[in-house]
Amino acid sequence: MADDVRVIARNKKAHHDFFVEETFEAGIELVGTEVKSIRSGKINIKDSHARIDKGELFLFNMHISPYEKGNIYNKDPLRTRKLLVHKKEIRKLIGYTQQKGLTLVPLKVYITRGLVKVELAVARGKKNYDKRDDLAKKDAKRKIERAIKDRDRY
Repeated sequence: MADDVRVIARNKKAHHDFFVEETFEAGIELVGTEVKSIRSGKINIKDSHARIDKGELFLFNMHISPYEKGNIYNKDPLRTRKLLVHKKEIRKLIGYTQQKGLTLVPLKVYITRGLVKVELAVARGKKNYDKRDDLAKKDAKRKIERAIKDRDRY
């Protein structure tokens, strides 16, 4: 990604609940009031997911709060939004999603060169024991860093 990227929303839960296999960039088909709302940071992608339907890619459950000055031009905050990717990428994603256990999850929404983009991940769901392993590794790393910091202090 370029230097002029402004991250608007991150899906912190995605790395906790999924193993990320590969990432893709996609544009989002939006209306004007949605773009204004996104620019002010009123977006939530925590529970959202993407799906391929009739050869097109759609994003479900992404919440964009209505723009306060948008009055009649505001759309439904949870409406299904079309994602803009090349046909070649859609065919590749179809291949991934037909494999058992793989899904499309948005990792972050950002603005680059004035366009709103979403970073999609092809991800495999984690089991509870995988989550416990990750937490144990994170805890061990934290303890090591704390020990090094304390050692250097004296």
